[in-house]
Amino acid sequence: MRARGLRVGVMKPIDTLESKDEQALALAVGSTMSMDLICPYRYSSPPASADATRLAHIAECFDEIAAQSDVVLVESAGMLDFADLAATLDLEVIVVVGNRHGCREAAEFTIQRCEHRGLKLAGYILCDCDPTPAVNVESLQQIVKGPYLGRMRYREPLARTIVEKLI
Repeated sequence: MRARGLRVGVMKPIDTLESKDEQALALAVGSTMSMDLICPYRYSSPPASADATRLAHIAECFDEIAAQSDVVLVESAGMLDFADLAATLDLEVIVVVGNRHGCREAAEFTIQRCEHRGLKLAGYILCDCDPTPAVNVESLQQIVKGPYLGRMRYREPLARTIVEKLI
């Protein structure tokens, strides 16, 4: 996206103190925004869920990032309900399916949650995170509804063909 001249903002609203995900996201897109803006909440022991006050603050931070960006990528975390986050920020959802045991069912459940909440689904990406992938694309496509955007390797940049489908 940056290569196409877009200003790309990133956000990971909630994370652990030990994680450096927000720094990796900022580095990946060349962001110089404050880490407190990119990741407004960091915890040693994360809360069970994000209440309305936290979601409102996250929305304020998102709006500030969006005002300076052409596109904003938001990475959800297990400590924050992605559906609440996507609905609050009016995001289009991209589901990244970790290619490991149980991923088909997890992907199907996640996409069903999107449909149930009325969220916009851009599609899903199969991410080969283990040396031996658990599923192949064809078997995933038979079970999981929604646009298949492509396949990537863990911690590698998205292929141009995937990015082109998202722009």
